[in-house]
Amino acid sequence: MKIRALVMDVDGTLTDGGIFIGVSGELMKKFYVRDGYAIKHMLPRMHILPIVITGRKSEIVARRCGELDIVHLCQGSVDKMTDLRRMLAQEQIMLEETAYIGDDINDLECLQAAALSGCPADAAPEVQAAADFIAPSPGGCGAVREFIEWIKANEKDIDSERDNQ
Repeated sequence: MKIRALVMDVDGTLTDGGIFIGVSGELMKKFYVRDGYAIKHMLPRMHILPIVITGRKSEIVARRCGELDIVHLCQGSVDKMTDLRRMLAQEQIMLEETAYIGDDINDLECLQAAALSGCPADAAPEVQAAADFIAPSPGGCGAVREFIEWIKANEKDIDSERDNQ
């Protein structure tokens, strides 16, 4: 079975986890352009749908998702697994066709349920123990792109491994 969706966490995965907050609220987040390139240009060529599920709510994240043509965005998630199932059902994609990348305990259930899982180098130890792929880079510094490149490089192996199960 082919991977049809890549689900990504934001803080600590697509960003370095730092949040700049001023008196008026959240001001900035730093995203890595190479992650963005991979999401916007590589995933469509691989026929993989990008999905973002994050526990925080941020106009910054909505804007970045818009720039990357990510239309499936769930912010303020208190139960990522429930939101993951809902979003996949909307697209008629099964968990067995899903890759997930996250960095912290609230990503663990989704990581364990997805067909493929990845995490940044600086993810929580429990997440690293559960992940199929640990990126050489930390969150917000290319970890998402490295996971996408790993999926692409191993696509045939992943498909044949699933066929043998």
